[in-house]
Amino acid sequence: MRFNSLADWLAWQETLHPSTIDLGLERVAAVLRRLHPEPPSFAVITVGGTNGKGSTVAMLEAILRAGGYRVGAYTSPHLLRYNERVRLDGREAEDAALCDAFERIDQARGDISLTYFEFGTLAALDIFWRSHVDVAILEVGMGGRLDAVNVLEADAAVVTTVDIDHAQWLGATREAIGFEKAGIYRSGRPAIYGSNGVPQSVLDHAAAIGAQLYRYGVEYGAAVEGEGWYWWGGGRERHALPLPALRGHSQLQNAAGVLMALDAVAERLPLNQAQIRAGLLAVRLPGRFQVQPGEAVRILDVAHNPQAADELAANLAAMPCTGRTLAVVGMLADKDMAGALAKLRHVVDQWYPGGLNVARGATTAQLTQALVVAGVPTNHITASPDVATALTQVQEAVQPGDRIIVFGSFYTVAEALAWPV
Repeated sequence: MRFNSLADWLAWQETLHPSTIDLGLERVAAVLRRLHPEPPSFAVITVGGTNGKGSTVAMLEAILRAGGYRVGAYTSPHLLRYNERVRLDGREAEDAALCDAFERIDQARGDISLTYFEFGTLAALDIFWRSHVDVAILEVGMGGRLDAVNVLEADAAVVTTVDIDHAQWLGATREAIGFEKAGIYRSGRPAIYGSNGVPQSVLDHAAAIGAQLYRYGVEYGAAVEGEGWYWWGGGRERHALPLPALRGHSQLQNAAGVLMALDAVAERLPLNQAQIRAGLLAVRLPGRFQVQPGEAVRILDVAHNPQAADELAANLAAMPCTGRTLAVVGMLADKDMAGALAKLRHVVDQWYPGGLNVARGATTAQLTQALVVAGVPTNHITASPDVATALTQVQEAVQPGDRIIVFGSFYTVAEALAWPV
């Protein structure tokens, strides 16, 4: 074996390919054919979109597990451990399983160069193949059409939302980005679009390939009903459903897309009402409007683009607070920082920007400038050299009745999760 530890494998993978991001399916497809020339025996549900992917995968996983299926789930990025990216029946893959998969990929690839993400995607697929899962739920890393997970033909594909993010790779308009995300749809197979305002490029691509398109609010939908909600789609209805255990006003919309995808593959993966209810109640997902109770409530959210920040602002506005809202923020420099921060300036009283000491991480000076551009007065900004210092400063400043939000990146939330409550 080339390396004996997961850390060594990952460090090597970061240096293997000349560029960190290199969209395209040729390299991944070639290596996968060498590893597994036979088609997968398991069902595949692929999930793409700008926001809501993680929640959608988590709900699919929880419901299918409640139905008794052996479920593989692949997500990215991770918060605390790389192992979070690959789950079998809700359990993170062990180091040994990942290292063994990396070794098989290394042997199979020959002189084919792979990116860090491509190596990880192939490892997840290899583990799912060898574990004989019933269904694999695959989260798109970026875009969709040329993302590594698109190497497999999805039995059903979900695009949750389309908004501006990763513009330097996917395009600067919703129409351009929509086309890239719709690339996970397949001819003659269920194609779910999970929010209102579907881009024309998504409609056009689905029509061009003959996908079975289901649009939120058109072919399917959801509404609150008493203390719960009901779902409709495909001529069927489900009533008396519990609200998803995940917080946030968009989670009902995400859950509706999940039920549409599951309904579309029900012939292969049948589920009953009790199993769907159990899954909705059991789902958990760290870092998505995650509330940590304490003397001062802390809310952790990985929101890192304007659409997600708008969602976070709405969730904060709907959550009563008798004191101030103090925000620790750290972001990547290639995000629309000012656009995202502007969405929250009316719900945050004091800002604590902290630089991220990672590749592409924004400096404190860049974050401060973005806050000023977003319309935040300078006397409402307490700059910190890094997120760890910002967390210390906000903890010292908090008063009874105040609340703390920590957001802007997976890296930022990861630091907060490791911080004592």
